[in-house]
Amino acid sequence: MAQDGTAGDPAARRTADERVVRDIVLWAASLVRQFPELAEELAPGRKAPAGTAPTAPHPGRDELIRAERREALLLEQRHGLSVPGHGAAPIRLHISDAIRDITDGVVELEEAVCARLGLPRPRRAGVVERLRRIVGLLDAIAAHPVLARHVRDEVRRMARRCARTLGDAETVVRVAGRCPWCDSVSLRAFPDRRAVLCVNPACVCTDAACGCQDDPAYRHLWPEAEWAELADASGARTEEIEAAMDDTKETSC
Repeated sequence: MAQDGTAGDPAARRTADERVVRDIVLWAASLVRQFPELAEELAPGRKAPAGTAPTAPHPGRDELIRAERREALLLEQRHGLSVPGHGAAPIRLHISDAIRDITDGVVELEEAVCARLGLPRPRRAGVVERLRRIVGLLDAIAAHPVLARHVRDEVRRMARRCARTLGDAETVVRVAGRCPWCDSVSLRAFPDRRAVLCVNPACVCTDAACGCQDDPAYRHLWPEAEWAELADASGARTEEIEAAMDDTKETSC
């Protein structure tokens, strides 16, 4: 039986499941968009501008990657979805290691999904194609809440790893109004995702399926379909949120 408070409320359960599926779509889209850029970074002849030295790895990033891998293994153990033969090999800080980690992770994830759904072992394919196949199975995945959360957690982890390796700094734009959950002026628009997030680290919503419940790095998110609802609850205006999505000027969080 579910232990998240939604077992006796079918409507709440459906809403929670929908949020998990929505997050899978968002993070998978981010990974599909950015993963090919890792290969471009390894393209022969790619050089830094004249007079510049190669960028040194950020001190402590090695430990971040190791911690992330430990998180991935714990998530697999928590959900009972480890793929036989998978181990925690040390992760180095090169782009090629990020490519290998994400590639292995996507392969293992698709195999775990197919195994849980009783489907044949998936045929060989690249990372982008495998991610699209996983998204194509979302209707079936959504029928298994534990599996759906595992998929969300893993795709989210790999998307973060990819973005961090590329050194991307996502545009952030301040949004008027107060967060409906924590009442702080911490709402920010993220145009790349077409979403509004609450960036208050202490903010935790009441949705048991939201990643902010069990992941300190996760922030509650409102996709475009929920902007009107957010505007009503926060005191912001829908047109202001839409304008923020077109704003290319970054603001501090």
